[in-house]
Amino acid sequence: MQIRGYWGVLASAGLLLSACAGAGRKLPPPSTDIDETVFRNHVRVLASDDFEGRKPGTPGEEKTVAYLVEQFRKLGLKPGNGESFLQQVPMVESLAGSDASLSAAGRNGSLTLAYGKDMVIWSKRSTPQAELRGSEFVFVGYGIVAPEYAWNDYADIDVHGKTVVVLVNDPGYATKDPKVFRGGTMTYYGGWAYKIEEAARQGAAGVLLVHDGDAAGYGWSLVQSTWTGAQLGLSTADSGAGRAVIEGWIQKDAARALFTAAGLDFAATAAAAARAGFKAVPMGLRADVTLHNSVRQFTSVNVIAQLPGGSRRREYVVYTAHWDHLGRDSARPGHNIFNGAIDNASGVAGLLTLAQSWVRTKPAADRSIVFLALTGAEAGLLGSEYYAENPVFPLRDTVAVLNLDTLHFGGPTRDVTVFGVGNTDLEEYARAGALLQGREITPEPTPERGLYFQSDNFSFAKAGVPAL
Repeated sequence: MQIRGYWGVLASAGLLLSACAGAGRKLPPPSTDIDETVFRNHVRVLASDDFEGRKPGTPGEEKTVAYLVEQFRKLGLKPGNGESFLQQVPMVESLAGSDASLSAAGRNGSLTLAYGKDMVIWSKRSTPQAELRGSEFVFVGYGIVAPEYAWNDYADIDVHGKTVVVLVNDPGYATKDPKVFRGGTMTYYGGWAYKIEEAARQGAAGVLLVHDGDAAGYGWSLVQSTWTGAQLGLSTADSGAGRAVIEGWIQKDAARALFTAAGLDFAATAAAAARAGFKAVPMGLRADVTLHNSVRQFTSVNVIAQLPGGSRRREYVVYTAHWDHLGRDSARPGHNIFNGAIDNASGVAGLLTLAQSWVRTKPAADRSIVFLALTGAEAGLLGSEYYAENPVFPLRDTVAVLNLDTLHFGGPTRDVTVFGVGNTDLEEYARAGALLQGREITPEPTPERGLYFQSDNFSFAKAGVPAL
């Protein structure tokens, strides 16, 4: 049996969570009829120009949130946060000026990197200006501290006040040796967000990620489009003081030039970083960096609805999908709205369509079902991170999270792809649900990209909640 594209995926999702929501009872599968017309209409509305690309903190957010609340109310779902469908998520927006500058100087001369072309930098500190003066460059390989892999790129070096240069992905990606980390499959340590966080924990004043399109899974053009505009972060009590002063990317050719100025062979030094026993390399260069920031504080929201369960209603199964996208670029000629039909109007439409299916399902599941539309995923999983730190429903009572992100539009499919195989036993529920439809589970085709760690499911997995 072949089931068409996205509604086949949604049917599988319903079957999967019926097992979780049924609390172990032997139940017939619930009604998983997916209304294709409803699904298509939700995608059409959410991805329309009227919604302005659904960026947090813009009129597009207001329209998106109003639409979601209206749809949840029409379905008869209860508010998920007391009497409200909303969870307030405090955010800060920082926009780096185009005059951002980064230069390196050493015994062999100096090097200036051009903003946008050679490097993209920003600061998540809530200050109008961020700068470094004479900060020593240190190459720290992959920038990983992972005791379970007996790996510490920061061993025997103090990087306080220094600027670390870091490779993306894992040592296993470079060596393709299955005994090094997980070989060609990216781990949590391979992601850019971890590397920036670890550099700050080590006391670095600056962190520069060396962009490699193959290792990162995307080209420099995406770095330019994603990290040159306004950057969002969660508002914190210390106004971001716990982060490095400067964060950013450098293009691979610019990194080669930086290593040449330091008298180092980039290829040989990077290859050494993938071998056990690597020691960080002081580069003999010092960085001068200046960044002017425009800073704005605002409040975004997660939208939450619930369908109360039966005998185990104080246990929860949660569907998630992020409602945000990239908004619009006023400097772009012609049509300047990033509509985000697939990423992630499709996932939000799936969330609403599954909610309709569950409302129609009789009898109701034993466990309560929560529908959670999250903000700020494009900026680094902000809404899910905030929810995991401030859960409306206790995480200890949350038995499963199923995240819908960029649903499949490729036509008939027999296969159901699971990202991050081996991270949760929910995969076995997915396998059983697929078998009921004559389908089969297959692992992701590009495990080296680490997509499991780049979507909202990961915020819950880090908090100990089974998430698929």
